Amino acid sequence: MSNSAIKYIEPVFRPPSEGNSLIIQVTNGCSWNKCTFCEMYTSPMKKFRARKDEDIIADLMKASLSYRGVQRVFLADGDAMVLPTKRLLTILKAIKGILPSVTRVSAYCLPRNLKRKSVSDLKILQKNGLGILYVGAESGDDLVLEKVNKGETYASTAEAVKKINEAGISSSMMILNGLGGKKYSEQHALNTARLLNECQPDYAATLVVGFPLGIERFKDSWDRDFEELDQPSLFKEIEILLENTQLNNTTFRSDHASNYLVLKGVLGKDKERLLQQVRGAIASPEKAQLREEWQRGL
Repeated sequence: MSNSAIKYIEPVFRPPSEGNSLIIQVTNGCSWNKCTFCEMYTSPMKKFRARKDEDIIADLMKASLSYRGVQRVFLADGDAMVLPTKRLLTILKAIKGILPSVTRVSAYCLPRNLKRKSVSDLKILQKNGLGILYVGAESGDDLVLEKVNKGETYASTAEAVKKINEAGISSSMMILNGLGGKKYSEQHALNTARLLNECQPDYAATLVVGFPLGIERFKDSWDRDFEELDQPSLFKEIEILLENTQLNNTTFRSDHASNYLVLKGVLGKDKERLLQQVRGAIASPEKAQLREEWQRGL
């Protein structure tokens, strides 16, 4: 949901599931911004900074004049949770006071954002409206994470997601299909499944890694040996991932615009059905209702 009265610092990104949410920028850019696969915040105007409380409240006031009954707010940009708990609480209370119809507030969250936040801190934020955090795990394989300069590990991601779960906030983990290239595809899939199994997130989603601004920046971190996965290999990687999941009640989505094959279900009850879809796409791609290249994007 865009608002012409609010002056956004473009570009602005949000998860697909937040398509109808009011977007409020509490930070600009990403505090890490070193991942070699990510080009979301590389433009000069996206240099990281935290916005002032008065500017955030001014945006909320503008939104209150333009929208009645807005129910969801997404806190942009890349990692609103980098803000101290006290500041986040101020923002959440302002949302509740200015937009009383809001029932859920959400944000992206880097695992490092939570190192200094206790479960008690997160519980306070949850009680004041923070309903879901989207964690860009990308991979559960430490070598792949190191090669893409993620600045996180299997352990740091697991610790953060389990902390989110314990606080009663919904957790959503994002995985990048193809991030390990041909060389590390299998271990990327296996260790990512292991990470999901340990975390038991409420939601998990896969996106296909892409390079709209070119692949050179990414290859530089791989000693030039990175080879992109073709379509069948992307499906095989998803098959390995799904085969090795042991999830109790995780809503799984592979419906982002970057994906060729749309998958929707709950893991584990829909595991076999999802695997059949993937295997069908591998065996007979012409029958699988795949997205054409022109239909895909970030």
